Amino acid sequence: MQKTTVLGACLITLLPALQLPALASETVSGSFTASKACDAFASFAKGTNPGAVQLQPGTSYQVREINRPGNYERLRVEVPGASPPLRWVDRDCGAASLGANAPAPAAPSPAPSSRGGQDGPQDSPGGKREMCSTANQQDSYLLAMSWQPGFCEHTPRTSGKPECAAMDKGSLVVSNLTLHGLWPNKKACGTSYGNCDGKPFALKKETVALVAPWMPNFYYENSFGKYEWNKHGTCQALDPDAYFTKAVAAVQLVNSSAIGEQILKNIGGSFNADKFFATLRSQYGEAAASRVMLVCAGQSYLQEIRVQLPLDFSVDKGLAGLVGATPGQGPQTSRCGSEIRVEASGRN
Repeated sequence: MQKTTVLGACLITLLPALQLPALASETVSGSFTASKACDAFASFAKGTNPGAVQLQPGTSYQVREINRPGNYERLRVEVPGASPPLRWVDRDCGAASLGANAPAPAAPSPAPSSRGGQDGPQDSPGGKREMCSTANQQDSYLLAMSWQPGFCEHTPRTSGKPECAAMDKGSLVVSNLTLHGLWPNKKACGTSYGNCDGKPFALKKETVALVAPWMPNFYYENSFGKYEWNKHGTCQALDPDAYFTKAVAAVQLVNSSAIGEQILKNIGGSFNADKFFATLRSQYGEAAASRVMLVCAGQSYLQEIRVQLPLDFSVDKGLAGLVGATPGQGPQTSRCGSEIRVEASGRN
């Protein structure tokens, strides 16, 4: 009898907490125009972002929900092509235009911060944003590489990217994997670890020349490199020159491995996803193969290759030294069918 009473009391205590998320959010209508590239979370609390989806700057999305009435911090928007399509994003990622009956967001109260006056309770000492913006707390890395033709052809709003325009005209031909970014990760932060206080972005001319063939935006400007440094590079200890040099060395290694070989030999054609991962398993083992993800557009066009790296990854010990011996999340694809097309530079 006593056990039943205790259990009943526990359930009564837990029920309000379990109901809070549903009661706190509010259904609204309207649009949200992104002003920068931001992670779009299926679950903000868990930090899950299937497919590593980001909002595209300048693109407008339909708003379905806000996380709470009045002073909301996040909006739930519909991202076409994402799975699942409904994603949570930070309010400061862009500008919202909500329906007439939607509550307007109140301005957050200023709060002292050791990071230059960032506002809101999430920035308080010990809060999630503060915890996820402290440099040198990473426990792993993610190496993100683009298949540049697929990226330029199928990513919205690439018209302003000079490397994409040059490829379209035929003045630039890219036939190797390229660097999207080397991202320090922190498990407790999900995909939110970034934007730390760090050294300002500046590269020597030699570094720019080294990086350009592997990050083609560097042929024309440095805006993409600066963005990647400010968001990710600032969260680790290397200076910008050493960081980009190491990132390029990692891409070169993957490009010359069986990962790159299977992609490059099929430029203008396609390859089978199952056979791709079977080759990796046979050459490098299950653990290495399980740390690779292929990301596609339209179910069949290769856009990106992502490789999970350990904290102490090495760029001078082959692919095994790069990926380590710990299994990843499994051989996987995102938005890919069984046959994956590898587009060539230029108009297709």
